[in-house]
Amino acid sequence: VQLQESGGGSVQAGGSLRLSCAAAGFTYSSYCMGWFRQAPGKEREGVATIATDGREIYADSVKGRFTISRHNAKKTLALQMNSLKSEDSGLYYCARGAYAMSKCLFHDYNYWGQGTQVTVSS
Repeated sequence: VQLQESGGGSVQAGGSLRLSCAAAGFTYSSYCMGWFRQAPGKEREGVATIATDGREIYADSVKGRFTISRHNAKKTLALQMNSLKSEDSGLYYCARGAYAMSKCLFHDYNYWGQGTQVTVSS
C-alpha cells in the first residue's frame, strides 16, 4: 500500500489550498479514505472521511469550509480547504481504512502517507 500526499503550502488566513493523495497497491474503491492532521504538540485528529459510496464525514471544526472527494478510477483523494484559519495549520495525512467496506468514522485506519505541511498565517 502506498499513499502520497501533495499540495500543502503556506497561505494567509482566509485563503484556500487543495490537497491531493495518490494511492496504489490496493483495491482503492473498496476502502474508506480519510484526511487527518497533527499540529505541533497536539494529537493527530480526524479532518474528513469518505466512504466507498461517497458519504462524507467532517470534523465540526472544518464543516462548511473543507470538502473531501475521491476518484476511484484514478485512485486519488482530495481535500479542498477554503476559508483557512491559523488553527488549521499542521501536517496533513492521507489514510486508508483498515477494513474493506467498513463504516468510515475517524478510527481504524492502518495505512498512512508521509504527510504534507499546511501553514496558515494570520
